Amino acid sequence: MVINLSSEPSLVQVYLRELRDIHIQKDRARFRNNLERIGQIMAYEISKSIEYQAIEIETPLTKTEATIPSEHPVLSGILRAGIPFFNGFVSFFDHSDCSFVGAYRGRHAKDHSFEIELDYAVAPKLEGKTLILIDPMLATGKSIIKAYEALKRFGKPKSLHVASVIASPEGIDWLNAQLPHVHIWTAAIDKELNADAYIIPGLGDAGDLSYGPKE
Repeated sequence: MVINLSSEPSLVQVYLRELRDIHIQKDRARFRNNLERIGQIMAYEISKSIEYQAIEIETPLTKTEATIPSEHPVLSGILRAGIPFFNGFVSFFDHSDCSFVGAYRGRHAKDHSFEIELDYAVAPKLEGKTLILIDPMLATGKSIIKAYEALKRFGKPKSLHVASVIASPEGIDWLNAQLPHVHIWTAAIDKELNADAYIIPGLGDAGDLSYGPKE
């Protein structure tokens, strides 16, 4: 299942436009803040899909019924580009346990191919939990698959959500083929991947735009 938050007009398009604009991108703090705000909006939308239960609480005047989540999803951020986007989720799912994965593209070969490098993965117990994998750019989908495979040693989640800011059709197709029951959430589905597997029109390197270029 794919949920595209740009299928209806909302503030998501405003923040997304600023993320793409090469002039506004020069303000790193604003770029990180827009990633976080889209993360908050997406967290709210995902919150509608989890299970809830009724409890009784006491107000200053009387007792009444309230609704709370039956469980808290585990949030997994992909380092480093995913940190601001991840922060938006944490600010809404503030009782959730968190996981972190270091997954990134290796050097491109002459034929434009590359391997996903993964050198760090920590998580709480995931058995029977709802897992949200959070990465701003869903390009080929390979890093998400590799992260998910690494996290399965902590237990098999009962459901998986993948949250991205921008997704490619190729990445969506790959995830659906590899993980038929995945729920894919994105703020936009772009046109295609180029020869180097970067999303077009995309927005550039989210990690570099958030924190500066890397060597």
